[in-house]
Amino acid sequence: MNAVRRLRAGLRGWGGVGAMAVLCALAVVFALVLPVSGTRGDGVTGNGGQGVTRGTQARADDCKKKGDPQNRSLSPSSDQSGKTIQRIRDKDYITVGVDQNSFRWGYRDPNSTNDDAQLEGFDIDIVHRIAKEILGNPDKVRLKAIPTNQRITALQKGTVDMVVRTMTISCDRMAEVAFSQPYFKTGQQVLAPRSSTIKGYGKTLADKRICTAATSTALSALTAGKDSGQVPASTDISLQVPNQLDCLVRLQLGEVDAVVTDGALAASQAAQDPTVDLKGEPFTTEYYGVAMNLEADDLVRRVNQVLVDYLKDGWQDSYTTWLSATMVGNAEKSRPPSPQQYRD
Repeated sequence: MNAVRRLRAGLRGWGGVGAMAVLCALAVVFALVLPVSGTRGDGVTGNGGQGVTRGTQARADDCKKKGDPQNRSLSPSSDQSGKTIQRIRDKDYITVGVDQNSFRWGYRDPNSTNDDAQLEGFDIDIVHRIAKEILGNPDKVRLKAIPTNQRITALQKGTVDMVVRTMTISCDRMAEVAFSQPYFKTGQQVLAPRSSTIKGYGKTLADKRICTAATSTALSALTAGKDSGQVPASTDISLQVPNQLDCLVRLQLGEVDAVVTDGALAASQAAQDPTVDLKGEPFTTEYYGVAMNLEADDLVRRVNQVLVDYLKDGWQDSYTTWLSATMVGNAEKSRPPSPQQYRD
């Protein structure tokens, strides 16, 4: 284990193909060893009854009609007497699904000389704030590295209490998991080599190979674009990888012509590798939220209250620390709607 950490710490930055390939290999290793303890699956268990499923599906369908998934969360509350929160307080820690390879969002500094380098980033700051507000200690968390395509499964199986992993709130996902109010505004964007003829979303993607993460909103947006004709029929979107970062490696290796992902993540990846660049403007408007089990209404309300307070005191500092150097434009472009709307 120490040898792996020393190897990772020795990497000079994130730009080279070799470094990125090693990081992807390390992702598998760290995904296995990250939870030092608490791997029993002590989170919320079960998907909920048939009535819960019908109710959430109805809300998801209504969401699609109105097109406002960011306004569908429960109203905030400081109450901590609910069964989900009580279960967390009895354990005295929160189990959270996170990323460990998203530069500036959830990652270990590859240049760190500390063998016990901790996960850090914008999403990780939110995790610690939630732990502080619910348990009185920001360090009472157990982080589980999970790939993009396992975020929902981890919540449904109760492997984690919540997921804080640049997860876009969508109507389809609302039928499977519950979301907090938004904590970040973003949109899908194209990432390609600086020398590429691709100009962004649209006709210049003709005959190009595009990489997306499986189950991602990027894949959904591209599929819808092909169905509507906005994306040329000759665009190949068949390559889907478990983790979004894998797409950057495929791009560096020349196996694909472009990557489509959230603009916030794309900006971080462009900062990792100066040979790639954002192409065109974001072609969707989306919001990140904290995802939880469908039955965890009390936890959703409590997390929303944490986010209400965090957006006033903490959000800007975290943005300045982690994202100001990579994001295009000022922080206000990334702030979620204000005042926030709720469904009750």
